[in-house]
Amino acid sequence: QVQLVESGGGLVQAGGSLRLSCVASGTIFSINVMGWYRQAPGKQRELVAVITSGGVTNYPDSVKGRFTISRDNAKNAVYLQMNSLKPEDTAVYYCNAGVRGSQWTTRYLEIWGQGTLVTVSS
Repeated sequence: QVQLVESGGGLVQAGGSLRLSCVASGTIFSINVMGWYRQAPGKQRELVAVITSGGVTNYPDSVKGRFTISRDNAKNAVYLQMNSLKPEDTAVYYCNAGVRGSQWTTRYLEIWGQGTLVTVSS
């Protein structure tokens, strides 16, 4: 069984910065795409950033230039550096990963973390 554990959320003033971390643990052979999503109250979950195992990244326009995703493949970890935070960035942030459990399968399972709350005050 694989788990994703996020950390680093909290309360910050507008214009400030936070860094989120997510570490995968359990039986892991490899991880392909890792990403961050967020869900604000009353809204659908949305993509914040994704990164492939080779380091290719993608961001929506709403966070491009302010957020940076990175990963450490040796640690099965993904990070999200968030700068110039705005009140509209307030949400629960979820880590996501595609995990292959063993060499005997080619299937990647999508795993979600429990979420970490980011609150940006104006």
